[in-house]
Amino acid sequence: MRILNTFTLHPLQKAIEEKNLEEAARLLAEDPSCIDRKTEEGVPLCLYAAKAGDFPIVKYIVEYSRASMNTVDDKNRTILHYAAMAGDTQMNRYLVEKVGMDITAGDIDLITPYQIAWERGHKELLSYYRERVGAAYEEMYHNPIRTGMFPDPSIVRVGEDYYMVNSTFIFFPCIPISHSKDLVHWKIIGHAITNPEWAHLDELEGGRGYWAPDISFNNGRYYITATYRLNDTGTVYRKQIVVSSDRPEGPYSEPAIIDEDGIDPSIFHEDGRHYMLLNRGARIFELNSDCTKQISEASLLFYGDQKRAPEGPHLLKKDGYYYLFLAEGGTGPGHRITVARSRELMGNYEPCPYNPIMRQMDEKAGIQRCGHGKPVCTRNGEWYMVYLCGRRIGDGYSILGRETALDPITWTADGWPIVNGLKGPSVLQKMPKLPDQEAAGRRDDSVRDGAVQAGDIRAAEEGRTFANGLPGEFMTPRPPEKDAVRFENGDLILKGSTHPLASVRARNILVRRQSAFCFRAESEFTVPELKEGQEAGITCYYDENTWVCCYLSREGENLIVQVKEHIGKEDVVHPKKLLSEDCVGGQYVLGVETEYLHRRFYCGKVEEEKRMLTELSNVYYLCDEGISMGKRFTGAMIGIYGYAGEEPLYIPFRKFDYQEMQN
Repeated sequence: MRILNTFTLHPLQKAIEEKNLEEAARLLAEDPSCIDRKTEEGVPLCLYAAKAGDFPIVKYIVEYSRASMNTVDDKNRTILHYAAMAGDTQMNRYLVEKVGMDITAGDIDLITPYQIAWERGHKELLSYYRERVGAAYEEMYHNPIRTGMFPDPSIVRVGEDYYMVNSTFIFFPCIPISHSKDLVHWKIIGHAITNPEWAHLDELEGGRGYWAPDISFNNGRYYITATYRLNDTGTVYRKQIVVSSDRPEGPYSEPAIIDEDGIDPSIFHEDGRHYMLLNRGARIFELNSDCTKQISEASLLFYGDQKRAPEGPHLLKKDGYYYLFLAEGGTGPGHRITVARSRELMGNYEPCPYNPIMRQMDEKAGIQRCGHGKPVCTRNGEWYMVYLCGRRIGDGYSILGRETALDPITWTADGWPIVNGLKGPSVLQKMPKLPDQEAAGRRDDSVRDGAVQAGDIRAAEEGRTFANGLPGEFMTPRPPEKDAVRFENGDLILKGSTHPLASVRARNILVRRQSAFCFRAESEFTVPELKEGQEAGITCYYDENTWVCCYLSREGENLIVQVKEHIGKEDVVHPKKLLSEDCVGGQYVLGVETEYLHRRFYCGKVEEEKRMLTELSNVYYLCDEGISMGKRFTGAMIGIYGYAGEEPLYIPFRKFDYQEMQN
């Protein structure tokens, strides 16, 4: 059956394409509402005019039509995005300088006009953009600076080095410590808790564990504190832990327990005394000399400016003031950062008249729910804030979890800090200034820690491991068994868990953060001797309540490969494929290709062409917002696992490759 195209080209679009200003003006005079029409592709005509590249028509539309310059397309692209496509410098200059459009504004995929001009090689336009922004495109950085599950950032500078910690919840090792020289490029160098006996995660449900850590430095020692969140099965739900070390990467001391209820602790050091802050609002109490015991009662400094879910308190002393930074509004779309100040530590705190100093006001923007920030000063005297954010796709799903962003702080004439000029989170920002001797060593922004590089497991034998013996990018939900991982002849030998993925008691699930919306991951392994019901495979994992796996198993005399989804209390088992021959001892590959919420699983022998197994159109359940079950604060993971049941199972994994793809 022939499908007829019923779209009719509007005369205004035809006039724009023909660059006929006189006709366009006549049509707009006769029917002012026609500027609100869209092309067949859904592009508003005022934006389409910029893409067509005719400056006189664009100028007329701006100054004489009723078109709003807040108009965006379905990807949240502005008129400047389309002008950048055309590359007309005069038109771009007009839109920037006279209309006030933003060169660094991102669409929902975080693509900016600057990036469009750079990708299309518009040299004259790039020269203008560089002059206007004050930096070449190559001298800019993109937010988020840490992609995937890096929530609740806390930062400290020691000399020329920056250190950051983030929440890990029930994942082990606990609380990564990352290092940077430039505030943008980060590498994990250690963890706050690497001893399984100190983690106390074994019985905790997904989303519990270690929340909102803080890192500080005092008198040659690094201190990390965090909330230890228990299950809701007793009368005590929250405690605080403190560890310390004379080396930023550790090892750190056994966690000291502070039995004060609350979340989001931070430690403030002043004149040889030490204080812990906790929510709600900011409560404060004093710690002993090594920060292991509470020695005073908690008292409220300030409840907050917005007064909804005030948490994440951090103190900064500067120019005679104590500045108190708070996260407020909950961790959803209303999340924000506010600040108050006092001349006295225990005094009355005055809220900033510019609050919130960071909040995303554009509901269509790619970066959302910004809050939980902590300031840091560079050696050059510049100020920045790290804060959490989330990027949503589909119907509001943030599959990557909460990530870390960075924006500059400026100080007003009356002494208040504001972040990114009160414009909300930036997408594209100038790199922090570095001392001249360091500038030459700056790395390419296209490579992020653990994001673009292939994750060959065998690299672990080359020294890129942590105290638990796992490759650097990998974690396990709760500590693994003592003999869970060993290396043999270039292979990682993974011990199968006696409990399935849906159990809190499942162990030895080796995963890493999903750090991009689009990626390919595959694992090559030697097929072990599988007993009935045992599994060896890969998993896209959120927690014990929500995951999808692709695995080899045995049914009677046959080996099968199958995909299974676990959504809350329901299992969705997809059709199994029977292997044409028994491939025990052979090299096999299981893989997944991902585009946003879409998953395609494939399999095959190493030396043969791979075949598609199953396509999943919507893995919404791997997102924070996917289902209402337990605490969902983390983000999607990808990795390898084995299920042994009652019989022993050891799986020789040769490699696990993870590669980000273009959106």
